[in-house]
Amino acid sequence: MTTAVIVGGGVIGLLTARELLAGGMQVTLVDKADTGAEASWAGGGIVSPLYPWNYVPAISALASWAQSVYPDLIEKLYQETGIDPQLNPCGLLMLDPPEAEQALRWAHQFGKNMQRVNADFVAQREPAATADFSDALWLPYVSNVRNPRLLQALKATLLRHPSFTLLGNSPVLTIEKTQQGSAVVVCAEHRLVDDHVVVCAGAWSAHLLREAGCDLPIVPVRGQMLLFDSRPGLIHSIILKDGKYLIPRLDGHILVGSTTEEVGFDKTTTDEARELLLSHAFDMVPVLRDVPVVKQWAGLRPGSPGGLPFIGRIPGWNNLHVNAGHYRNGLVLAPASARLMADLLLQRTPVVDPAPYDPAGVRAVMEMV
Repeated sequence: MTTAVIVGGGVIGLLTARELLAGGMQVTLVDKADTGAEASWAGGGIVSPLYPWNYVPAISALASWAQSVYPDLIEKLYQETGIDPQLNPCGLLMLDPPEAEQALRWAHQFGKNMQRVNADFVAQREPAATADFSDALWLPYVSNVRNPRLLQALKATLLRHPSFTLLGNSPVLTIEKTQQGSAVVVCAEHRLVDDHVVVCAGAWSAHLLREAGCDLPIVPVRGQMLLFDSRPGLIHSIILKDGKYLIPRLDGHILVGSTTEEVGFDKTTTDEARELLLSHAFDMVPVLRDVPVVKQWAGLRPGSPGGLPFIGRIPGWNNLHVNAGHYRNGLVLAPASARLMADLLLQRTPVVDPAPYDPAGVRAVMEMV
């Protein structure tokens, strides 16, 4: 049986493991802490890029494929584990969207249901939303998922698979290269020699790969979020304005996010971010001033140029691969990214053209600069 070791237990690593197991591989997943405890847990769970027309077609291709399979994936996970990730097909309402005409052209090109709506539509759909806007777009196809529950369900279903091994709280010390050009994953208590190694370590991927001689431009970008106390029915849709958003959970809680801060590997929360997010929340839904904030947290996104992930084999290695650099869209793109990685390793026809994500192309460009 072909074997693979996956480094990183976020949504990308967990779904990649699921895809490889389905393809008949034996999989070991190594995580530096508890699985799903970093950016995948900290995000909002919106199953769409925020302003999708601002991304290159390669991101739209992954997002479209992932959005098409999310409902079936969530249902299967619920059936397999009894854990409901709570996919909420609530739609997304954009207030004063930038470049609305460009957005509508993009939607027509990619066959997305995007509608320009008036103040009456907004007032009927979201009575608590502000009336202080001049334009609005409605995307009824956008969902949100309760990402911590999605991670719990993925972990639970993997642990039941006879060909899966989880090595949690086991940081990777280094990735060694054999004389034959193969990767060996070295942890404090383990030395893993497998047919394939896939680095899915999010913001920490660049450090691991840099020691392996591959300098990919992946940097940590802190995002802070707040959680409002439960107010069922206060809002029904994701509301987006000026780059900040409100997300309704099925239990009535409301999330507001998010900041983008390049502060290294610092997950400290700040009063400045709290005040910024509150200001945007109150601007979108003024009655939130009367709702208590029950939590604030931060996560580190794996930032990359243009938000384009790296998916493929690392140049100069026989069996070292990467699936990382998804920036703000890790959860959005995860099903498609994992499927593409599995297609490449299992030598199947890929679900999307793999060329735009190939790390070899990035290496070639960097060497020319």
